[in-house]
Amino acid sequence: MMKKLLMTAAVIGFVAQGVTATEPAGAILDHHGKKADLSQILDAQPDANKARYKYRHPKETIEFFGIKPGMTVVDTLPGGGYYSRILLPYLGGDGKVIGADYAVDMWKLFGGFANEEFLENKKTWPATWTKDAEGWRGEGDASVGAFALGSMPDELAGTVDVFMFVRALHHLNRFEDEGEYFTKALKDVKKALKSGGIVGVVQHSGPESNDNKWAEGDNGYLKQSQVIAFMEANGFEFVGSSDVNANPKDKPTNEDFVWRLPPALGTSRNDADLRAKMEAIGESNRMTLKFRKP
Repeated sequence: MMKKLLMTAAVIGFVAQGVTATEPAGAILDHHGKKADLSQILDAQPDANKARYKYRHPKETIEFFGIKPGMTVVDTLPGGGYYSRILLPYLGGDGKVIGADYAVDMWKLFGGFANEEFLENKKTWPATWTKDAEGWRGEGDASVGAFALGSMPDELAGTVDVFMFVRALHHLNRFEDEGEYFTKALKDVKKALKSGGIVGVVQHSGPESNDNKWAEGDNGYLKQSQVIAFMEANGFEFVGSSDVNANPKDKPTNEDFVWRLPPALGTSRNDADLRAKMEAIGESNRMTLKFRKP
């Protein structure tokens, strides 16, 4: 029962080490000669978003992925636009931000909250999210679009510079046996990316010593070795990793779910002492990986 509650909290959240970047993203000129200062863009974000920079490190993550003004970037599970709202002004008028959601038939597997009304809304998600994202745009910002994995429009083929999966792979892996959703998603990724295009991954990272069954995605965690092996098996080259989103305080056992930690705090809502322990750990330990389409 607790597992189901935590899984639901995680999905609701969607809708509400070693390699470092060598070129700073700030102070890059866009195609119109205007300075695109990533630091200033980040400073202008809502306080609630900025409060999580110490765990999400958007500047360092964007730099590591090599995202620059003028690019076309796919933001998977963009929700309310945490990364999209940063990318819109940063990519500028020659850039494009494209939201990507899970396939509707995969959402059906979640059960619980994924009732008939929820699934009907998912059918129109690309149009709804695009309309919302248009409202986030300012003058000179990137254009927007959206699609569901498994239903990528043909015109997107070969146009994407960076395809981002930020805390989005565990459910794809979780339901791989039911419908090859991870495999199918990577087919879309490969089709969408330009030659040499990048896949950027930020994912809850579990200990390599934990059970493989535990790390299949149901608990939110995957193993870094597992992700690298799967990406390489599907034709992507591993470029490198960064520890920018690592949190060594997060040491989950085979009995733990990622949603015990902030911001969900799913196991400690009625236990102040346990909640304090989870808050002292902070958000999850996360792998940050970079792959290339050959």
